[in-house]
Amino acid sequence: MAEKRGLADYRTMTWKSIRLELAKSDSFPRGSPSRVYLFRLPLNVDGSIDERAVRDMPREATVRRFWPSEPDLAGYVVPAQRGWDLAYDQILPDAGRGRLESNALRLGDCVTLTEPDGARLPFKVASLESLS
Repeated sequence: MAEKRGLADYRTMTWKSIRLELAKSDSFPRGSPSRVYLFRLPLNVDGSIDERAVRDMPREATVRRFWPSEPDLAGYVVPAQRGWDLAYDQILPDAGRGRLESNALRLGDCVTLTEPDGARLPFKVASLESLS
């Protein structure tokens, strides 16, 4: 049974809309603002993902992947042994999974995401907006 949260617990985290844009890489020397991930996640004051809130409200922790040359992907963010799985297979069975390899998302930071095909790519946190 999940432990109940007190009011103080919810004051230290906020659900955010987070936009990640492809950062500089060998294939994209200037990055690519058209290759985007949009997350809806609860973040603590330090930018870390609130794992307990994700476990309490798993359908609220979402991810969308927008790529100009491929169909959009949508799914859920689920805790994994190291990092966070991007579970597209819950919505699109043939899409596979990706992975967010960071637990902290702060404006301007670079994070690594693993694509469903296994490619590891750098992304920059381009925006963070409060949803609450």
